[in-house]
Amino acid sequence: MERRQLQRLNQLLAVAKEQPFYRVRLADLTLPLTSLDQLGRLTPITKQEIVPQVPGEPGKIFGLPRSRYTRFHQTSGTSGIPMPVLDTAEDWEWWLGCWQYVLDAAEASRDDVAMMAFSFGPFIGFWTAHEALVRRGALVIPAGGMSSEARLRMIEDHRCSLLCCTPTYALHLASVAARIGIDLASSPVRRIIVAGEPGGSIPAIRDRIEQSWGARVVDHSGASEVGAWGFGSPDGRGIHVIESEFIAELLHFDEANPQGRLVAEGEPAELVLTNLGRLGGPMIRYRSGDIVRGFRDHSQSSRFLWLEQGILGRADNMLVIRGVNVFPSSIEAIVREVEDDAEFRMIASRCDEMDQLEVEIETTVEQARDLADRLRDRLAMRVEVRTVEVGSLPRSEAKARRWIDRRGAGEP
Repeated sequence: MERRQLQRLNQLLAVAKEQPFYRVRLADLTLPLTSLDQLGRLTPITKQEIVPQVPGEPGKIFGLPRSRYTRFHQTSGTSGIPMPVLDTAEDWEWWLGCWQYVLDAAEASRDDVAMMAFSFGPFIGFWTAHEALVRRGALVIPAGGMSSEARLRMIEDHRCSLLCCTPTYALHLASVAARIGIDLASSPVRRIIVAGEPGGSIPAIRDRIEQSWGARVVDHSGASEVGAWGFGSPDGRGIHVIESEFIAELLHFDEANPQGRLVAEGEPAELVLTNLGRLGGPMIRYRSGDIVRGFRDHSQSSRFLWLEQGILGRADNMLVIRGVNVFPSSIEAIVREVEDDAEFRMIASRCDEMDQLEVEIETTVEQARDLADRLRDRLAMRVEVRTVEVGSLPRSEAKARRWIDRRGAGEP
């Protein structure tokens, strides 16, 4: 594996050195590298560095002539301005190859009828999943622009055996099904591929989805600017990094370690990725912002690096409250123990230089008290839980925007 990675890394670096973003960055690099350890000499890349200053311009890593690109997508704009993401025809083939690992984990075949419960807009979403499933020979049903009820009826009418959506939307569909009298446990869906947000590898959330649907959840992780880098492990407790296509580093960053330092196995760290097959958009040592815990030799089913519970949280969203590191995914896991599918959001604020956390949730006063007690017991700190009217919080079938940061200028 290391020999394969080194060979492809040298090919990637040779191409990247000719592109504007990397020309100066890699000017002093002598090729070929003789060891993967030499990759650590390069300064990691942050998203802020690649986001264009002018709306409509592609991310700075996409440095080939515009005529070389055949695919357009766009980041969600959660950090900086929305960033156009481009792929050449060859890069797109690489994306589809990465997705085959996810489909293998889901045991997808030409016998499947797959429902894509996603609005096919400019975000990468499940575009690659759609085409990868078509290539595998499955019958794929796109359901963009449809209501949740219509999607559920289509699942029944066409006997869909495979569902692709976000974890949040899988729970939302379960809620709608209960309201209109559809028994999901007896539906034909037997596997659900989830992506777009944490949850598929968090036991509390995964269990809720599996119990509601009577189906197995398969997690997947990726990013528009990097590629489809991970697939769920068979036990459902984590994600494997596709190391045949990505180099993964687990690093800790602070003022004393701006380049990052390697961490011990199982220690929380930021995932740093280098994609090896996207020559039209090379990403070399990208700080994903995802906090993970990595282990080797987790199972015989895959020799790839295993990330326990997938993505634990975001480095840029982590709160330190009275010495406790808190990630949004941890809060969500506890919320789902109390409420299967109630909408909620987390609000971070600052008072007297101390971070504070509040949860707003569409539930009863009794359930809110139960949630507050669980948060206090699990996190060893007090989190205010406030009930709001049902339907008052924003909803989305894509990435749920449940994190509101008011610690800086923030929103009023």
